[in-house]
Amino acid sequence: MANTKTFLLPDLGEGLPDATIVEWYVREGDTIRLDDNLVSMETAKAVVDVPSPVSGKVLKLAGAAGDVITTGAMLAEFELDASQPQRAEGQDTGHHHGAPPRKGVGSQDPAPDDRVVASTEGGAIEQTGGSPPEQKSEPGDGERADSGTVVGAMQASDQVHAEAAVASGGVRAMPAVRALARKLKVDISRVRGSGADGVVTMADVKQAAADGTASASTGAAAGQTRAAGAAREGGESRADGGSRRSPDERTALSATGKPMRTRPPTVAASGQPEPLRGVRRNMARVMADAHAKVVPTTLVDDGDIQSWRPGNDMTARLVRAICVAARTVPALNAWFDGDTLTRTLHPHVDLGLAVDTADGLFVPALRNADLLDARGIREGVERLRAQVEDRSIPASELTGHTISLSNFGMFAGRYATPVVVPPSVAIVAAGRGRHQMVPVVGGFESRRVIPISLTFDHRACTGGEAARFLKALLDDLALPE
Repeated sequence: MANTKTFLLPDLGEGLPDATIVEWYVREGDTIRLDDNLVSMETAKAVVDVPSPVSGKVLKLAGAAGDVITTGAMLAEFELDASQPQRAEGQDTGHHHGAPPRKGVGSQDPAPDDRVVASTEGGAIEQTGGSPPEQKSEPGDGERADSGTVVGAMQASDQVHAEAAVASGGVRAMPAVRALARKLKVDISRVRGSGADGVVTMADVKQAAADGTASASTGAAAGQTRAAGAAREGGESRADGGSRRSPDERTALSATGKPMRTRPPTVAASGQPEPLRGVRRNMARVMADAHAKVVPTTLVDDGDIQSWRPGNDMTARLVRAICVAARTVPALNAWFDGDTLTRTLHPHVDLGLAVDTADGLFVPALRNADLLDARGIREGVERLRAQVEDRSIPASELTGHTISLSNFGMFAGRYATPVVVPPSVAIVAAGRGRHQMVPVVGGFESRRVIPISLTFDHRACTGGEAARFLKALLDDLALPE
């Protein structure tokens, strides 16, 4: 049919191989106007709205919420309406990908406008000059901010995976929907899903937040009430000899009262397989790429912080010590290209800070960390952490770090073998501080120490350079302030 048009999924980021459908704004058979929102897609960068490239009737949609669509694959098919506005041949659409990057603490000038243009032929059309057409939107609609991507190289794939929304706690919802529920303080387990197969959508969460019918506080109270009721019921069941036991209740005995016979865990899995999406999906690609390319070696030692005065900020001291060590041994504050065997030493320190979230690992960059004082470091760290948590961090803040820090000791653990992500060549990891007995003149005394692990790419650094870097770092940590 000459009046039909197939719309291929454009590249919604910097070389992202696929994206996950979050929510369709239309159904097959609906009519849509040029530049109206067609679908909401989740990538490793953000949840973004994709506009319609034409005006007309929707003939076919590629999948349902939760399905992964490969970049360049068919997203939708339309029957063009000649009476409605259409884009001229070769004219770009106005699909804006996120807000312009904002300058952070000590940051350099933001990168050029990070824009994705949806083409009816698939892929991305680069802006070659002039201002792009405005994207039409309904009054009150806001522009979604680009939430960034995990640092690292991306690998492309031509395979299309059909996946369903994640089921957790009896609720089927996309990770982005769960993140929105947490942000709006909505108990997602109390939201009725209007999507296919009961999937909770963005609109459901927003409606529940507006109505106040599923607030997290009331949900917690209801959960405690249900738990108490279940405990009383369980007690009554046991008093009755187990005849009222729930079918789902786990027990060591079979229905006949004999010990339950089990099978080895390799025979069958009791859990539900859960496909990776968004940030966590990209994190898996980045970690696999790093494992294949880097030759990692780890040195560990303890930093003596007994002389610290009250009020020292642990993170700020670690950042300062890394900057001091980078000035002393520049070889570890560098990038390495394994294909051309070239090394780039950096005169500044853009420190990547590992931030753990429920959606996966983010590594925002604290720009020009070597120029910041303790207060500037703390303000920069808090800003980056807040932007990561609400997924508003610009993509420019998630790339280009020259060395990294993982402060995993705030949770648990002493030493580690952190992963170096190319092109960087080193990462410092701080474990949980402790007191230990050390020998001194005349006996022993208890001193406060912090475990430090340094992993470096042995292709770009020698063992001597790494050891001298670690010593400079430990010497700075030993200072009173």
